[in-house]
Amino acid sequence: MTTDTVAFPRSIWADTAQRRQLSLPLAGEARADLVVIGAGFTGLSAAIEAARQGLSVIVLEGMAVGWGASGRNNGQVIPTMTAAEPDAIAAKWGAAGQRFARLVGESADILFSLVREERLEKIAEAEQTGWFQPAHSPGRVKLSRSRVEAWERWGFPAQFLDAEETRALLGTGFWHGGMLNPTGGHVNPLGLARGMAAAAERHGVTIHERSPALSYAREGTGWRVETEAGTVRARSLILATNAYTGELASSLAPRIAREIVPVLSWQMSTAPVSDTIRATLLPGRQAVSDTRGDLRFFRYDARNRLITGGVVMGSRDVANRVRAKAAKNLAEAFPQLGTPEMTHVWSGYIGMTADRFPRVHRLGRDGYAWTGDNGRGVALGVALGRDLARAAAGTPVDQLALPFTEPTPLPAHAIARRIAPYYLAWMRRKDRVEPR
Repeated sequence: MTTDTVAFPRSIWADTAQRRQLSLPLAGEARADLVVIGAGFTGLSAAIEAARQGLSVIVLEGMAVGWGASGRNNGQVIPTMTAAEPDAIAAKWGAAGQRFARLVGESADILFSLVREERLEKIAEAEQTGWFQPAHSPGRVKLSRSRVEAWERWGFPAQFLDAEETRALLGTGFWHGGMLNPTGGHVNPLGLARGMAAAAERHGVTIHERSPALSYAREGTGWRVETEAGTVRARSLILATNAYTGELASSLAPRIAREIVPVLSWQMSTAPVSDTIRATLLPGRQAVSDTRGDLRFFRYDARNRLITGGVVMGSRDVANRVRAKAAKNLAEAFPQLGTPEMTHVWSGYIGMTADRFPRVHRLGRDGYAWTGDNGRGVALGVALGRDLARAAAGTPVDQLALPFTEPTPLPAHAIARRIAPYYLAWMRRKDRVEPR
């Protein structure tokens, strides 16, 4: 793959993120202490941390920095798991689970600290204004309280907001209360990825874009990674391709690719919201995603557009149907907004697992991987990249938040991919049932 350009989906991020000149594809043989496959949040975070630890690092990216999920998501920085609180994480994985639960709780601070340390505030359009999860029904208020209590027991700054406090924060009475985590926030995700790449290069990291890894293997005392036009040999390896693991080279890591279902998530942007409406609609500029399975989520970008999205069932005219659905959802919650025009609509994969827990793997000596972001890949990807790099640099794994498991491919994976869009019907039904 030697083209001079790489096509990005036409998103608000592709239109607004600071431009990056593509690096040269890998050609011939190269050596490093660490080779990283994937230049998204995990791979770039790992590269920066490994370089800080004194390792020489080569990053191989199949398309371009941020081309996959890291440059296509909503940009919400969320320091929780999708469907598990810290006690459940610790119960699942023991001591490693305790460390992982703390990493999840710290993940937003880890991301924003990296932004500040590398002076990426402007390019990343980073706003640590908090993340709010409003309860979509009175019965979910109890769930919000229990989540706040669960994270508070672990020392994290979650707060419960009642109905009136929620109305003041959101500018609407559409929700019933909820959980606020002040460490969360939002970023321009493609801007952050490009800024992290520039930071990595300042630390001496070599990035080869348009260089899809075709295979990796243990060779002697290290690892060998093959691309179309070259080979990298390194002592350590990190596979950081997440939901796109099987998309560019199906033979790269088939067992890992088949333990997740890549689910297409649609994102979109409104035109800029007027100052008058902004004064009442989400005046604190938090990131928001509610308790529905058929999620309603939104936040402002740096140009005061509302960034939202959604999913629909089926494959017919998806972009227009999801555009209309998201606009209707915003108008229903915020009458002062009216039915907004959507100027950009785009999509990308989320790596979903059956139990909503991520998967962290040891590929062999000094070889590591993770997948299964379950919609939490922005903060979690950056945080896990840091710990994977520390493992590659020699930190004992019992000091790191890495709950290793063996890859477990899903049975009938191809069928699961085909029926995944219809999972939404079950989620909608569940949303209507109040918890006991």
